[in-house]
Amino acid sequence: METDILIAGCGCSGLYCALHLPSDCQVTVITKADEESNDSFLAQGGMCMLTGEEDYDAYFEDTLAAGHYENDRASVEIMIRSSQDVVEDLVSWGVDFQRDEQGQLMYTREGAHSKSRIVFHEDITGKEITSHLLMEAKKRPNITILEYTTLLDIICSDGICYGAVIRRADGTLEKVAADNVVLATGGVGGVYFHSTNFRHLTGDAIAMALRHNVALKDITYVQIHPTTLYVKEKETRSFLISESMRGEGAKLYDKNGNRFVDELLPRDVLTQKIQEQMQKDGTDYVWEDLRQIPSEELDSHFPNIIEHCRQMGYDVYNECIPVVPAQHYFMGGIRVDHESRTSMPHLYAVGETACNGVHGKNRLASNSLLESLVFAKRAAQDMAKESGRRDAKAQQAALAQVSLDDYRDGNRLEEEYRVAVQKVLGVH
Repeated sequence: METDILIAGCGCSGLYCALHLPSDCQVTVITKADEESNDSFLAQGGMCMLTGEEDYDAYFEDTLAAGHYENDRASVEIMIRSSQDVVEDLVSWGVDFQRDEQGQLMYTREGAHSKSRIVFHEDITGKEITSHLLMEAKKRPNITILEYTTLLDIICSDGICYGAVIRRADGTLEKVAADNVVLATGGVGGVYFHSTNFRHLTGDAIAMALRHNVALKDITYVQIHPTTLYVKEKETRSFLISESMRGEGAKLYDKNGNRFVDELLPRDVLTQKIQEQMQKDGTDYVWEDLRQIPSEELDSHFPNIIEHCRQMGYDVYNECIPVVPAQHYFMGGIRVDHESRTSMPHLYAVGETACNGVHGKNRLASNSLLESLVFAKRAAQDMAKESGRRDAKAQQAALAQVSLDDYRDGNRLEEEYRVAVQKVLGVH
């Protein structure tokens, strides 16, 4: 199989990258599961944007403060300055952000934000954005989306990427010749016991990077979300209780119903406070009180969270819900520059699997969707600058050196990758 660009991942970063490539560029997007089973669809709270020039300094400082000042400042500036263009793109493709009676965008606030600057659609902002990107991608004749198609490895020679090995939905193994490969494979939650991520997101791209000496960055920087709904039975994934709820007034209580913390602390600090309180109380959770939010606001802003809680047996209008921290987001990843280029020529990485340093040691709430989109577009623009196709002889030679027999034992390869990722993350 040949394609101009192979994108591994069907979340918002992979799709947004595909949509910004030239129309005469053949783009193949593969996804390990179905086209909607990615963490972009799960994002609840919203997406940050620069509301006006008067907010730039505060937004910049909030991002750095949350990241413990370990952020790449140029990346932060690029992200913030690009935010309004991203919102314009999304609106042009039908994304319906909440607006007031005058038709102006409405903003919510989350932890560690000094003001409201987050655009949203109810409590399913990620689904609203990614579903429209998916619909737009399906309209483009140059974009092909292959579901249940797994990236098994990248193909490289002399430190240059020439393509990939994939497994199609029917189990067929195939080599793909591509001018550029884009890794948009998402996070690492699948290697953790408790995570808000889909279980099939196991950091495969990180394992491939380790295998082929592609540079990594901040690899141990993993964010725990402070509030996921506690259940006794282990779920497929932990259900997230959006930080926006605390931004709108929800409170956290100990086992005796006493408020014990500032709910708008940065996520890592709040997580530590919750864990300390659980240890002190001898409990597996703390209580979150959504009754502090007006019922009309709960109904309009958080209908899906309310419904899920109801299905789990909780009436949020009349009682508190039990919440517990869980693995949520990967700030580290494959090291990339400001155009999302990895250390290997013709190999790009975008979204959660990439690390351009924008988040530092801890991600500011609702910067994830924005960062993914901004740097996915920059990757597309960088690839579009290239003129002409690759060295065909070198590419053919690289593909010829790869034996598909090495990839037939899928279980062995999956376990090898899982162990490699757990080891580098320090997960036991």
